[in-house]
Amino acid sequence: MIIGVLKESSPETRVSLVPEIVSALIKLNITVWVESNAGATAFFNDNAYVSAGAQIKDKEAIVNEASIILTIHADNVPANTKAETVIMGVYQPLFNPELMQTWADKGHVVFSLDTIPRTTRAQAMDVLSSQANIAGYKAVLIAALQYSRYFPMFMTAAGSIAPAKVLILGAGVAGLQAVATARRLGAVVEVFDTRPSVKEEVMSLGAKFVEVEGAADASKAGGYAVEQNEDFQRRQREKIHEHIKKSDIVITTAQIAGRKAPILIKTEMINDMRPGSVIVDIAASTGGNTDLTQDNKTILHNDVTIIGNSALASSMPSDASKLYGKNVLNFLKLIITKEGSLNLNFEDDIVKGTCIVNDGKIVNERIQGLLKPQPIKA
Repeated sequence: MIIGVLKESSPETRVSLVPEIVSALIKLNITVWVESNAGATAFFNDNAYVSAGAQIKDKEAIVNEASIILTIHADNVPANTKAETVIMGVYQPLFNPELMQTWADKGHVVFSLDTIPRTTRAQAMDVLSSQANIAGYKAVLIAALQYSRYFPMFMTAAGSIAPAKVLILGAGVAGLQAVATARRLGAVVEVFDTRPSVKEEVMSLGAKFVEVEGAADASKAGGYAVEQNEDFQRRQREKIHEHIKKSDIVITTAQIAGRKAPILIKTEMINDMRPGSVIVDIAASTGGNTDLTQDNKTILHNDVTIIGNSALASSMPSDASKLYGKNVLNFLKLIITKEGSLNLNFEDDIVKGTCIVNDGKIVNERIQGLLKPQPIKA
């Protein structure tokens, strides 16, 4: 069986498999074809892939011969991909149901790795977590570069500098890594999250946990936030407003699976922030956590810099690709036999939960629901 790795389109810099993962697949009796220069922007050249046992091929050969095609983004899947090809990447199917239907009509088998069940067994395959870890780290570094003052406290002959005050909204993987990074840089950190269960983790990293009582239970949301009632949202906004006025740096990470990101920071809150403050919004690709966020853009509003960046993992392409590739390898082991042939075992809850399209139809119930005609309101 042939697994093909395609080169991502700019501005993506990551690659689906790095050479060391290719070596592991070769040991599993898999043939790996890599499109020329697929790993170049992640600093893995073609020679490294050849040394690992891969063959360098052009895109057309991969599309025509590979049983499994790996490409991170949906827009890199070639239109002429043949029926029954297994396509694997991060395709955000809840935001692209029509594309999923198109792929179903073409007879593809589609696995979207961002839908892997977020269970203990699936942790080694969780691409969202591995990439969010990088995003949280880089968000703080970008904020530190943009910020016009020091992060740590400094006591000098010329006077003392107070430490930066950092507010982090969301204590998932990205948020917790942001806490750890900001603390290493010497900042005073506060964290807001609707889940009381993360309080202990936040405090163990040396940050203060900001709590609003009465949040809806998010224990079954797979690490995502859940929608809250209006009363809680009002009290949440008031609490965030109270703390944001005293913050120099704000890192926002809150997202709801398959939905637009919740607006946690209104313009009036930003207007009350200290001049020179910085907001880095990791949730920018789904609308952002401020009502001024623009994805992949940096704007200045009332002397507050707002950075919308949902592609922070791509700013560390070597390690991001290494972690992503390990996630892919661990998933592939569920659908490949010891002899190196394809075995789509839909009795496995991870395989089933990650499959979006199979046998000419959409098999994910949530995507099916998005495509059903909605009743006309009278």
